[in-house]
Amino acid sequence: MTIASWNVNGLRAVARKQALQPWLASGPSIVGLQEVRASADQLGELARPDGWPFAHVSSARRAGYSGVALFSKLAPDSVDTALGPKFDVEGRLQLARFGRLVVANVYFPNGNGQDRSNDRVPYKLSFYRALRKRLDALRGEGLRVLVMGDFNTAHCEIDLARPRDNAGTSGFLPEERAELDRWLKRGYHDTFRRFEPGPGHYSWWCQRGGCRQRNVGWRLDYVLACAEALPFVKAAAIHPSVLGSDHCPVSVTVDPDIVR
Repeated sequence: MTIASWNVNGLRAVARKQALQPWLASGPSIVGLQEVRASADQLGELARPDGWPFAHVSSARRAGYSGVALFSKLAPDSVDTALGPKFDVEGRLQLARFGRLVVANVYFPNGNGQDRSNDRVPYKLSFYRALRKRLDALRGEGLRVLVMGDFNTAHCEIDLARPRDNAGTSGFLPEERAELDRWLKRGYHDTFRRFEPGPGHYSWWCQRGGCRQRNVGWRLDYVLACAEALPFVKAAAIHPSVLGSDHCPVSVTVDPDIVR
């Protein structure tokens, strides 16, 4: 069973580029999208694509901003979007429970503020901490957690093409990287790095200067598996050949028994 994540940078935009449906048809069973940038009403048929029995959209209060969507071939037992009032207005979270599996589809905040001032970093870090606390409680109930989405952080130097040039840029600040360290110390595992330790693997590229063609990118999109879920993870991948957004999808293949 494949579980996949993609920051589409506008769901209507990626659909206009004829990029969405071919990817949805490529085999995933559960799909999480980030940066949907529209409400379910605005999306129309895109809010429930053909062939997907379950669909759920959580949009931001601000028009044209943020938002996440979940499409699934399996009907979840529940979907929760609440993390706290200061976070919920931005439509960044879906917690879908499938038996003993919880899939967290997350669009983590960017730390950039006005004029790339990094003034959103405290908000970003508080989101990270609030979510980890929420997920730890679910793990305490005996549930297996997969956290997927755009984390807006490159964890290590190997995870971006130009680490020295970006030492002061949100997405590679020491305090942001340290927050991901805390997740790993709490028993979450970077699934992609379990299978691929090498460099040159990225999921986001600046749209200027031919960065994607030259593979000058950042790995910002992850699927983390808690320790209880990790034995069920059989493969993990990044899909740079899938075009249509400045991000590409990431995925994991899991034993279907993860839900039991």
